[in-house]
Amino acid sequence: MTEAARTSTRDIARAAVRAELAQVAFDLFLREGFDQVTINDLAEAAGVSRSTFLRYFGTKEDAVVSALDAQGDKVADALRARPADEDDWTALRRALDAVIELYHQDPAGTLATTRLIRNTPALCARHREKQHCWWPVLARALAERRPSPRSTDLALSVRVAAALDCFNIAVDHWTASDGRLDLVELLDEAFAALAPR
Repeated sequence: MTEAARTSTRDIARAAVRAELAQVAFDLFLREGFDQVTINDLAEAAGVSRSTFLRYFGTKEDAVVSALDAQGDKVADALRARPADEDDWTALRRALDAVIELYHQDPAGTLATTRLIRNTPALCARHREKQHCWWPVLARALAERRPSPRSTDLALSVRVAAALDCFNIAVDHWTASDGRLDLVELLDEAFAALAPR
């Protein structure tokens, strides 16, 4: 077996363990309440030591919101793939379809996760912090799409921040409707409210 194959196998195994630990944590948080559960409780429920759990997740918040890590890169990739002649606002809206895909794949699971995050102040703060880390990645993707001397770093960052706020507001409305409202329509409406006239 080559070193690359060994590394790949190790990465796959690590990702599987991480996903399993995250699921155990999520189930326990739903059952007991986020604030009532400790790292020791999570480790015990997962059948691992505290240090093993902490090797995969630095905090119990990370066990819930770590799934967001890859979403920023996914949106950035989708943004880079948008047509160069498309305006930034439309490109940002369409790039967010990459995240909406997850809501369509597992609406019940996504709704439960979103509720847990929105109703737990520590998780909500960590979620916002994670999304804040997307700003430079998405601003860079916007700049790479269509280099323009008129678009400053500040302007690109403002567009990204506004787009993510539109997304969060749409998700809030979707969550309040128990997932009955169409998230795509909500996001389109939010973006239309700020679209250049």
